[in-house]
Amino acid sequence: MIKRHWPALKLRTILLGVLLFVAAMPVFSAVGLRVYENTLVRQTEAELVAQGAALAAASAARWPGLPPPPPADTKAPDYYQPERTTIDLSDSPVLPERPPARRTTTASDAAAVQAAEDLGPVIDATVKTTLASILMLDSRGQVVRGYGRGGDLSGLPEVRAALNGQPATVLRDNSDYRPDSHYEWLSRASTIRIHHARPVIAQGRVRGVLLMSRSPRALFRGVYEDRGKIVFGLVLIVALLILMAGIVSRGISRPIVALSRAAREVTAGRGDVPETPRTAAIEIRALYEDFREMAQAIETRSRYLRDFAAAVSHEFKTPLAGIGGAVELLQDHFETMSAAERRRFLDNIAADNARLTQLVTRLLDMARADMARPEAGAAVDLLPAARRVADSQPDFKVTIDLTDDLPAVAVPEATIEAVLTTLLENSRQAGARSAMISAAALDGNLCLAVQDDGPGIAEADRERLFEPFFTSHRADGGTGLGLSIARSLLAASHASVSAVPCAAGARFEMRLPLAN
Repeated sequence: MIKRHWPALKLRTILLGVLLFVAAMPVFSAVGLRVYENTLVRQTEAELVAQGAALAAASAARWPGLPPPPPADTKAPDYYQPERTTIDLSDSPVLPERPPARRTTTASDAAAVQAAEDLGPVIDATVKTTLASILMLDSRGQVVRGYGRGGDLSGLPEVRAALNGQPATVLRDNSDYRPDSHYEWLSRASTIRIHHARPVIAQGRVRGVLLMSRSPRALFRGVYEDRGKIVFGLVLIVALLILMAGIVSRGISRPIVALSRAAREVTAGRGDVPETPRTAAIEIRALYEDFREMAQAIETRSRYLRDFAAAVSHEFKTPLAGIGGAVELLQDHFETMSAAERRRFLDNIAADNARLTQLVTRLLDMARADMARPEAGAAVDLLPAARRVADSQPDFKVTIDLTDDLPAVAVPEATIEAVLTTLLENSRQAGARSAMISAAALDGNLCLAVQDDGPGIAEADRERLFEPFFTSHRADGGTGLGLSIARSLLAASHASVSAVPCAAGARFEMRLPLAN
């Protein structure tokens, strides 16, 4: 069902959609995972921690009945102790709303009451600006200033922690919250209040506790207050997306479209492969180069097939015409011919048949050579193979100039022998009386050369020697397929053969890869 309804999309559309999705993920995660809102809550906690630290230090410095604290040693290694926030909306529990202070008949600590009166103006000025609720408790947890004065809050977990000398922050429900929008259910911070308890420590003892609470900034209010920054971020993201889309278009989409158009042109037999775009990605550049090589190979193969079909037609037409003419004469004049004439026509038919048989055999050899594959793990010593080929030429002098320390080559032994035999046979047919086989290392390969003392190769014929059916000894029975087969056999092993100019005679050089 998905395949049936899946729309046809352009590559640039898919890439743009992916970029938009990636760009939108931080926005969705900020809302869905409350990352931004959690930052707002932690910011509120940090503000309460800072206020509590300042008020606690001020109260401890002026605690009634105690001498002023000595000057602080700011160079002590443990003097600076930054306090990190501990609240996390994703895993911090939300406690019930803070209960009213429990009534008690125990009198509050007089020193704490006096300290609360002395610190009162500072607390009032702080509340006026921060809108936080600030209570002050004595060392037993009784309220000495603020709502519920005279009551006991020592049962609260944050107060117990502060009485033990450790500041604590908790989240509690906020029953006074009334939603102003239908979308405020998305904000968890709207229904909670942050409570922070900080001990007042003087002369090494906990003298009292400052209990502060405040509602954090809600998500939508924070978004509204930071709307300028958020809009700027969105504009910047869109601008970057447009820039990235342009880079992707020039690096991927456009080159692929151009290559697709070129493929259609090449398929239709017109047009050329475009130049590789400089702005394209490395993989796209490699694709252009591979496509260019493929188009050249297809063109070469097509030209080869056309020339091959024409050559085969020509090569087969001559003996078939001779056979047909001889058969027709025998049918029409068999009774009136002499025995010698009949024998001559039959000999012509036999010769043409032998010619056809030789052509078919060589064509099969060439087909096998074209379909040959590299032999895995081939490691052949040239000297024994060259000696066997030289011994198979009894009427032709072959000199072997090879040493025993030549490296092995990654070409099958049968291929080397077949190519050497072809080259020596060609030298003998061209009128040479001797040939020499030599070798030398060259550019990481082994160069195996065959040079004879014959009449040499005409400059105009050197480029056509390896074309199928090209031969200057057709009258001697040559098919013009030997060198073409030799080249195909070597190409199967990533080797090559070529005719190189020389001062006297003909010289053929083979480049053979070394065995691993």
